[in-house]
Amino acid sequence: MRTIAPLARTAATLLVAGLIVSGCSGGSSPGPAPRPSLDAEAEEALEPYYAQKLTWRECGVPGFECGTLRAPLDYAKPDEGEIKLAVSRKKATGPGRRIGSLLVNPGGPGGSAIQYLQAYAGIGYPEPVRARYDMVGLDPRGVARSEPVECLDGEEMDAYTQTDVTPDDAAEQEQLAAAYEKFAQGCEEHSAEVLPYVSTVEAARDMDLLRGVLGDEKLHYVGASYGTFLGATYAELFPERTGRLVLDGAMDPSLTARQLNLGQTAGFETAFRSFAKDCVAQPDCPLGTADEAEAGRRLSAFFRQLDEKPIPAAEGLPAGEGGRELGESLATTGVIAAMYDEGAWPQLRDALASAIEDGDGTGLLMLSDSYYEREPDGTYGNIMFANAAVNCLDLPAAFTTPQEVEEALPDFEKASPVFGAGLAWAGLTCGSWPEKATGSAHRIAAEGAAPLLVVGTTRDPATPYKWAESLADQLATGTLLTYDGDGHTAYGRGSTCIDTAINRYLLEGKVPEDGKRC
Repeated sequence: MRTIAPLARTAATLLVAGLIVSGCSGGSSPGPAPRPSLDAEAEEALEPYYAQKLTWRECGVPGFECGTLRAPLDYAKPDEGEIKLAVSRKKATGPGRRIGSLLVNPGGPGGSAIQYLQAYAGIGYPEPVRARYDMVGLDPRGVARSEPVECLDGEEMDAYTQTDVTPDDAAEQEQLAAAYEKFAQGCEEHSAEVLPYVSTVEAARDMDLLRGVLGDEKLHYVGASYGTFLGATYAELFPERTGRLVLDGAMDPSLTARQLNLGQTAGFETAFRSFAKDCVAQPDCPLGTADEAEAGRRLSAFFRQLDEKPIPAAEGLPAGEGGRELGESLATTGVIAAMYDEGAWPQLRDALASAIEDGDGTGLLMLSDSYYEREPDGTYGNIMFANAAVNCLDLPAAFTTPQEVEEALPDFEKASPVFGAGLAWAGLTCGSWPEKATGSAHRIAAEGAAPLLVVGTTRDPATPYKWAESLADQLATGTLLTYDGDGHTAYGRGSTCIDTAINRYLLEGKVPEDGKRC
């Protein structure tokens, strides 16, 4: 019996950054669309919020302080209710002159910036950066500690995550559509008050509010994956207040939800082929030793077997977790989870070997649980709830009917023979969302912003490299830094060349030569 370890912390952190698309329209990319500005009355009503003083307190993690930021629930009507947002910081350690605050966001949407700060950025970012910046995390509205969106309980989420996402007939299509509708209804039932106000625009306004309350003239920021869209949105709204922004694993804001879904589908196929190339070179590869194409065919065949008959997953799970099964949906999620970090590839090989050769789904189920933030007691974090809530406000739904998905299936299956069908059907997530989308796809130029650094990884599974190329081209002051490698995002993942360039930008404000490759 093989022993499968839990997903490493670094890889689990990367999962947060890679969710992005909940399936929240087709067509060509729109041109510029300015973000809505606030009227004079609303701006004046914001003044008390900018004048507030944060009360810092110990929060159980040595070296870190926590506080609560008050923000208007609706920025267009600041006098009509507020929302409380959780903040944490670790003060600059010195030596050297303090530059200011450095906000961090791990992506998602739905990833906790506070968890990312306390578990990684505040202790793992390069020492010279931590020496001269107060490291700060703000959980976006609707996320983790900031009045989190809630939708389903643990048992309901277990059923939801096991729903067949590659329906074979009309009855299974109806079941899948019903699952998405139940999810949306649960969010409305449990989070109706906050649900209309968790868009990326509002989260960016919250960041500026925090900047002002912290006393910083400029916002300095490192955002990963979806966090790059949040950072670019901030630069668009507040170009004159934009300082040093690192946008690592960039999203392309000019793409519709359907285009984003399709691009991410191709990204996962690229990442899988890299994994498969490595796997078939190993003598014990459970997907054979021929080539990447054969490995893909074997994995697809295994998924089809699980669709017909799930396998047990009990050995090695925490007490009380016996009796669970691994079906096609959870197995697919487990494989996708390991695509974010090539350091997880050996674990994925072991998990696949256990499942394919021994009939034990424990390893893939553990990978899937890490992706969904499922705890051993059967409870879930709110990342999947917040992910849908933000995405479904930011863009109109990719698909609204099963018929629309069926028409698009050939494109998705061409982009990824392994994952295409499942990711296409995921595009229905926002199809029955109770709140109308408030955002739209558009190019972001952020005219007047300071130099901005966009980072792209050539074989990134979740944010394809061409997205980074596009964002850097859109931004009036954007510079592209390229990491020729695997995995999701680049900063702090082992490339001295990448880290040196980013550190210099953060510490000196000097961007590398445009187009620099590492």
